[in-house]
Order: sequence, then structure tokens, then C-alpha cells
Amino acid sequence: MCGLFKAKQYLSRRNHSSSPLNVKNLESDEKPSTSAPVVENQVKHEKSEEDFAFDEPPLKKMKSATSPEGKPVKSLGGNKVKEEFEMNWDIVQVLSDRTNVEPWVCANLIRLFKEENTIPFIVRYRKELINNLEADALREVQQTLEELRTVAKKTHTMIQKLKKEGKLSGCLFTSLLNCRTLEELDHVTTPYKMGSKGTKAQRAKQLGLEPAALSLLQSPMALNLFSYIRPNTKGLANIQEVEAGVQHILADIFAKDKDTLDFIRRLCQQRYICIQSALAKVSSKNSNEKDIDKFQIYHEFSCNIKNIQHHQILAINRGENLKILTVKVNIPDGVKNEFCWWCVNERWRPKQFLKPELMRILRNSVEDAYKRLIYPLLCREFRSKLTSDAEKESVMMFGRNLRQLLLTSPVRGRTLMGVDPGYKHGCKLAIISPTSQILHTDIVYLHSGQGFREAEKIKRLLLQFSCSTVVIGNGTACRETEAYFADLIMKKYFAPLDVVYCIVSEAGASIYSVSPEASKEMPDLDPNLRSAVSIARRVQDPLAELVKIEPKHIGVGMYQHDVSQTLLKATLDSVVEECVSFVGVDINICSEILLRHIAGLNATRARNIIEWREKNGPFINREQLKEVKGLGPKTFQQCAGFIRFNQDYIKTFCSISEQTKTGTQLTSEKQGKKKSKPTPSASYQPNPLDQTCIHPESYSIQMHLQLGLTTSLLNFTQILENVVWYL
Repeated sequence: MCGLFKAKQYLSRRNHSSSPLNVKNLESDEKPSTSAPVVENQVKHEKSEEDFAFDEPPLKKMKSATSPEGKPVKSLGGNKVKEEFEMNWDIVQVLSDRTNVEPWVCANLIRLFKEENTIPFIVRYRKELINNLEADALREVQQTLEELRTVAKKTHTMIQKLKKEGKLSGCLFTSLLNCRTLEELDHVTTPYKMGSKGTKAQRAKQLGLEPAALSLLQSPMALNLFSYIRPNTKGLANIQEVEAGVQHILADIFAKDKDTLDFIRRLCQQRYICIQSALAKVSSKNSNEKDIDKFQIYHEFSCNIKNIQHHQILAINRGENLKILTVKVNIPDGVKNEFCWWCVNERWRPKQFLKPELMRILRNSVEDAYKRLIYPLLCREFRSKLTSDAEKESVMMFGRNLRQLLLTSPVRGRTLMGVDPGYKHGCKLAIISPTSQILHTDIVYLHSGQGFREAEKIKRLLLQFSCSTVVIGNGTACRETEAYFADLIMKKYFAPLDVVYCIVSEAGASIYSVSPEASKEMPDLDPNLRSAVSIARRVQDPLAELVKIEPKHIGVGMYQHDVSQTLLKATLDSVVEECVSFVGVDINICSEILLRHIAGLNATRARNIIEWREKNGPFINREQLKEVKGLGPKTFQQCAGFIRFNQDYIKTFCSISEQTKTGTQLTSEKQGKKKSKPTPSASYQPNPLDQTCIHPESYSIQMHLQLGLTTSLLNFTQILENVVWYL
């Protein structure tokens, strides 16, 4: 008992001692975030000026108690975001409604994108600010944000133009600022475009009928339409023309009212709205019958817009563009009837009693607004929304397939024979080493009656280079070539080698073989043989080989020529950047083409890194990236987490450099020369953290945590030893 009491006293003294990080503190600390400096209060004095980018906190300093890993951080300045072009709607709320992402996440993303953070960086190092969203969701938010900003920019451009022309009124100004889509903006601004004859409402206003229309809604008891008759003026010659002019002005007011449009949109969401397609009457004369048969299922097609598939929309749009199909949106009459009743009895109900003839004008105005203005607007909006969603889904499918293809597991450490099949011009062969070096190229004619003689050549090449894996492209003559090799393998023709084969997609190989990158990489090789090299390398290292090809040429989707080419290119380039960053690259051995796809880098910066590496030797640690021209603090912050440094390679290089340096110094001393100054690279030492899969964002904080944990473990070990000794 006495020994146990002394042990407790000793433990109590040790727990209250001035150790760097005692056991009690260690137990109370929560798991740190991967993106925020969670122990910032403990290490403020250790923050170095050299860690000028990666050590910066993400916009707002957060304590570990409020932002453990995986938990959201909503306090990032609130959801109010100031945009360059202000509108009558909140961009954060609209962005949240369209993407189904929480408003606070949208606000954080707007700020992160504004600071030029890349998607791979945000996904890896800012998880708590985006509620652990995936890269695809971030891309959707980014694309929607660009669409909203485009609407805002075009709206303000139109406002300045109309203001300069003297056509901007207060009502028009409000209507423009209420626009949320390009369709709404076009609906409001069409009458004011250059070359437009003006709408019926504008011509009626020019005749001076606007006061009469406003009076019908505000003070109809004092309205006398007969006072506006001018027998010698077209449009005012009789009471019928005056009533028609008033009706056109009222219809224009109704069709541009925000509350009215919101009501009809909500009404359409609750009803059965369908899209219908039919065979165009003139298609049989102007189109090929083969093309018409391709759209046979859409000759009499009808489907609810809520249930129609994305590929069906793209097919219908293509048929319409080819003038094979006619397409329309069908809105039931019940929507019109309910809308007209609501307008007359609720929204536009006059403040005073209306005479029967004035009530007739009001009803006609509502029906005219719906039929001539609102219904076409709704049809355009539905078609635009369906097309936009279909294009986005098609592009996303491209991205998903491309990611799956790029992240295919590589086949390392094998000598491969790439085969580009063909009939008349033969099958192109290329044998590459485990390090992707070209060992041999040749052409064999397997499908022209010389199969047996060519088999001897293939066997000789396989035995000569100890190659036991054959990679066949899936293009023309693929099946015949596969059957040829399968027959030889079954007969054990290549013994003693145990040969196997696989089939790989050769999409884009022909385009790459004649590209400037291929000419630079394989200048002395025929373009036909370059495709065989590319096919073999796609198995050995799919990511490194496929990034050389423009993503849309890889052939991993449908309707690639029907969707927005700008959106397609931006999305696929982003997916490539995400995949390359996810895998990471060894900066000392990767190619320039692969390096340019790292987050934060581009072709110029990648070229500068390669030039620095060729001039100064391999990079030893990440601090040397700051010496590269064009890599500022922001670029360094974005790319540093996705670059690897092979420590074995660096140690070998450093040892060789040290031996060379020592030999040079001895030679200089013998010759009586002064010692040469060390190169800047000599002052850097390898850092084990540079080799990790995920770089800590702040090395100083990581080292402090390591030191504190190590000290605490040592203290705890000593405590246990003393407890055992006392017991």
C-alpha cells in the first residue's frame, strides 16, 4: 500500500510538471484537421517566413475544438458574398437551390474559387469547409456559378447599353435585375435589340396609351377610352384599335412581372408537362432514309419532362437540328385556365369596380399575355433546362468514364509487345522495356496468307527480349489478331515462354501518333509505329500515357459533338487534373506532359520545372520549388501537396554528388585553387514528409506535433517504469 501511495504521488507530480505536452493534454486534444493549423496557438512562435504559402490558415483561423477532421465549419464570414455585378437575387441562395448544396457550403466555395484554389486542393485540404463534397459536386457548383455570373454580367452590360440609348426605365431596370437565366434576359431585352421593329406594347406606348393601361388597373372609374380616339392616326382610329393597344400594354406588363412568372412556374411544376416529337413533313424530301430510320422511335414520341432520360433529349435535339423531327412542349389547358383566373381575381384585380367592357379588356389581356408571351417563354425555359441538364449529365458521364480509365491499375515490371492490328498495311509491333523504353519496332502481315512465316518472327522477338505479354489494340482486325495469338498460345508455340495477351482501347492513338508531342518524344519513328508504342504503354502506365491525348478523343462517352465543347473540355481537363493529382507524380522523373496536369501548374510552369531540373539536377525537397521561375506562393500552395520526392533516388544522387564534390575539392587543393562555393541545392536536405502520399499542409506544425507526441510517449514510458519500480 505504501509503494502504491508513493507511485500515485509520483504520477501526480509528473502530471503537473512542465513537460512540453503532458498526458492530460494529449488525451484532451481532438484529431487535427488536414487543412487547418489546429494547434496554431501552440506554435505561433515557430511559424517561419519561408513557409510562406502552405502554412497560411484557410481564410479564418480555426481551433481544433471547433473544427475536427470531417466536421463542417460554417463560420467563414456568413453566407453573404459580394459579387462584382449585384442582382436582385442572392447568388448563394440561387446556387444552393440549383445544386442542392447547403448555402454555407456554397458561400465557402465561392470564396475558395475566387482565391483561385483548384478542385483537387479544395477536396484534399479544405474538407471541413465544403462538408466533404466530392470533386464531381464541386465541378457542378463551379459550372453553375459561372452560368449565374454570365447572366449577371450580360444583364449589367445590357443595362449600360439601354441607359446610353435612353431606353432604360425604372420598371425595365427592375425586370432586368430579376433575371436569373439567359432565357429570361432574352425575353426582357428582345424588344430593345438593334434592328427590332419594337413590340406591339412599345408601339402602343408611342401612341400615348400607357396612361390608359395603368389607369385601368389603378383608377378605372376615371378612365374614358373614347378620349384617346384620333380618326387620322393609325392605331387610334377607332375604339377597337384603342382597346387593342391597351391590351398589348397590359399583356406586356403581366408577362414581365416577377410574381406572375413565379406563379405560372410553380403551377407547371404541379401539372403534367410533356415534350412531344414527330416526323417532320419535309424530312422525307431533304434527308437520307438511313438517317430518318435512326430516329424511328422518336417519330411519334411523348414523355413527361420529369421522367425523360438525358440521352433521349440529346437524340431529339439532334433530330431537330437535322430537320428530321419537330419538337414541342405541351402544357395542358388547365394550367392556362387556372393562371387566367388567378391573374384576374388575385394578382391583377383592379382596385375599383370595372365596367363590363373594361373587364373584357383585362381578361383578353391576360389570355394574350399567356398565349403570345408567357407560353413561348415557358417552352424555351423547359427546352433549355432539359438540354442543359442532359449536356451536364453527358459531360459528367464522360468524366466518370475518363476517371475510371485513367485510374486503371498499371502493369509494372514487364516487357510488353504492343500490337496495332491491321489488314492491308499489316500489324504494327512495338516492344517496350519495363521502364517504357522502345526496344524494337516491326511490321508483320498476319492476315494476308503469311501467318505461319510471321509467327516465327514474333516468336523470335518474344524470346529475344524475354517478353511474355502481348497488348492488342481493339481497332480494325482486333478479333482476327486476337484469334491468331490465342491459337498460338493454346498450341504452346512460344514455349518456354508462358505468353498471355490482353486487349486495350486504342481510341486516340492515331491522333496522338501525329501530334507534336509524339514527334518530340519519338522523332525517328514512323507515325504508324508510334501508335503501337502508345498501345503498349497504356497497359504499363495508363495515366502517364493517356494524359498525352486530348480527353474528348479517348472515346468514353456519347453525343460528344452535341454538347457544349467549352463545358466538355473544361470538365475533362478538370478530371485529368484530379486524377493526376490524386495519384501524384515524382517530380524528378515525370514527363512535362504529366506535370502540366498537376493542380496549380500549366504548360509554362511545367516547362520551367523541367528546365530547372535539367540545369540544377533533381529536386531534393519541396522548398526548391520556390526557386523555379513562375512558381509564386499561390502556385506553390496548390501544387506542393501532389508532388512526390523519391527518397532512395535523392539519397543516391546526394551521395554521388558528395563524392564528386569531395574529389573536386581535393583536386582544387592540390592545384592551390580556392574552394568553389556550394550550389544552392547543396543547402537543402531531404525531408521524409515529401515522400508521403498526402503532404501535411504545414510541416512546422507536423514536426511540432511529432515532437510533442514523442516527448509525451517518452514521459509516459518513464512514468510506467517508475510505477513498476515503486510496485
